[in-house]
Amino acid sequence: MSDLPVLNVIVAVAEGRRLYAALEAGMAAAALGRPVRIFLQGEAAALLRDPVTFSGDDARRAAGQPDLAWLAEEAIAMEIEMFVCQSGMALVGVAATELMPHVRAAGLVSFMAAIGPDDRLVVY
Repeated sequence: MSDLPVLNVIVAVAEGRRLYAALEAGMAAAALGRPVRIFLQGEAAALLRDPVTFSGDDARRAAGQPDLAWLAEEAIAMEIEMFVCQSGMALVGVAATELMPHVRAAGLVSFMAAIGPDDRLVVY
């Protein structure tokens, strides 16, 4: 495990472009050796329902960029931990079995409790 502080990211709004930006930032940090954890809060929990899509996917593919599903899968392959809010899942009607593989349900308190004193926290 890295000696670098963990980058903890909260996606607090159910917008695909925010998750896309959070994944890009997380992947950049992971590429530099930093451990990364991403938490989707509230309605944002619906963004990781399998299959993952968002309205900007076509424009991104047309520009030669990956779509949101590919980015999320690559983030998981890079060992970025991803969590969705249990309360948010109930709010948007998403069951744990509907999440993309390797995404875990968690509470905000447990996510925050795992943040160390030297770790970083970013909210999108």
